Amino acid sequence: MRVLVAGATGVVGRQLLPLLTEIGHETYGLARSDATARRVRQLGGHPVRGDALDPDAVAEAVRTAAPDAIVNMATAIPANPDPRHLARDFALTNRLRTEGTRNLLAAAGRAGAPRLISQGLAYAYQPGRGAANEDTPLWANPPRQFVPVLDALRQLERQTTAAGGLVLRLGHLYGPGSAFAADGALARSARTGRLPIVGDGAATYSFVHAADVASAIVAALDRPVPGVLNVVDDEPAPVPEWLPALARLTGGPAPKHVPTALARLAVGGWGVAFMTRLRGADNARARLSLDWRPRYASWRDGFAAELHGITDASA
Repeated sequence: MRVLVAGATGVVGRQLLPLLTEIGHETYGLARSDATARRVRQLGGHPVRGDALDPDAVAEAVRTAAPDAIVNMATAIPANPDPRHLARDFALTNRLRTEGTRNLLAAAGRAGAPRLISQGLAYAYQPGRGAANEDTPLWANPPRQFVPVLDALRQLERQTTAAGGLVLRLGHLYGPGSAFAADGALARSARTGRLPIVGDGAATYSFVHAADVASAIVAALDRPVPGVLNVVDDEPAPVPEWLPALARLTGGPAPKHVPTALARLAVGGWGVAFMTRLRGADNARARLSLDWRPRYASWRDGFAAELHGITDASA
């Protein structure tokens, strides 16, 4: 199968391209620059030049690659976004999710409508008890800074599913290049004691390793499943479980407890919600419909594998 990947050198792309090539797919990566094109080649893919926000360039790239499927993992998330200015820091990602998806779909239509698989989020569900499945509504009235992010995700999902494509709603992504990597912003904050438990720490996180996202995409390429699926591990975890574990693995101190009101002054409404209101997600539908199993069924094993040796390295 010929597969075109947008976001080919990102956290997911760097796991996906080698896997696609290894199992025999002919893989193409959308590349904005010479540096990105070189990286696509290093990952085993064929670069096709184009900016996802340029409709003519995307059309030419799709014509060149002539893909049977397009995988849209394109984002431009800063390494350490400011929760008080999340809307600003996600502005380009929001455009990639809306305009970029529209450009890919338009080009796909002219190229014979290849299948589209897009990246969504599994932590945008309406806060509540228990793990959310795909029928759970998305957040109705999120904090102000998250509103444009969620609007863009809704548009991406509408466009993708209306074209018969599949949206993979990803959990909190970890692995090389992510915020939870040894050199990532959140791991660094945990190591230096600057990532506290806010209020009662009631947020629940569902994690997923980038390599497990890649395997889910490969599984989805073989199955014509439309709609949305949660791609997360098997163990949703409240903040008071995963944050102390992350601190220990990074050699950091036990997390402090910070009152919600004090945290709000420092990180704003979205920053507080991120630590107190997020809901975990259920992966049963993805396991069944894709016959997919995450290699790291628990974030505990995945974190330990990713962060092994970080304490010695940072000593």
